[in-house]
Amino acid sequence: SLSVVVCLTMSSIAAEQTERAFQKQDGIFWGRKRLLARKAAKDGKSRYWRNVGLGFKTPREAIEGVYVDKKCPFTGGVSIRGRILKGVVMSTKMKRTVIVRRDYLHYVRKYNRYEKRHKNVPAHCTPAFQIQEGDRVVIGQCRPLSKTVRFNVLKIEQKSSTSKKAFTVY
Repeated sequence: SLSVVVCLTMSSIAAEQTERAFQKQDGIFWGRKRLLARKAAKDGKSRYWRNVGLGFKTPREAIEGVYVDKKCPFTGGVSIRGRILKGVVMSTKMKRTVIVRRDYLHYVRKYNRYEKRHKNVPAHCTPAFQIQEGDRVVIGQCRPLSKTVRFNVLKIEQKSSTSKKAFTVY
């Protein structure tokens, strides 16, 4: 019966592996043979997840899911510190990265008026979120994850109902 359990576990692991390197969470030991006095998760597998703090709830997919993402603030080793920003998702074409547009008004003293401006901020998006273009999201600053990415998606505030080009000040 032990070999049947091992075969079932190995087949489920093979279905989750999509990269060339073996994907596993750092906090979980894969080599254990049996449980002595430790409780396992409901499905028999252990999973590392945590609360990022600052009033943001951990998504259900991060707790119950099977994805492995070392840059995820909920299941990886990235901490959120610094700025918390809001914006609209402009592009989801990259793998696990989205472009968030932040609109703001800039005051021009000479004309005593404001002009519209925007900045595009690349942010890492974990597989726990199903994000589409036009969604309003909350992003939090973290350590540099790549050449341009310094933010992580923490919450989807509003699913896309309006056009993403509409100017809104946050």
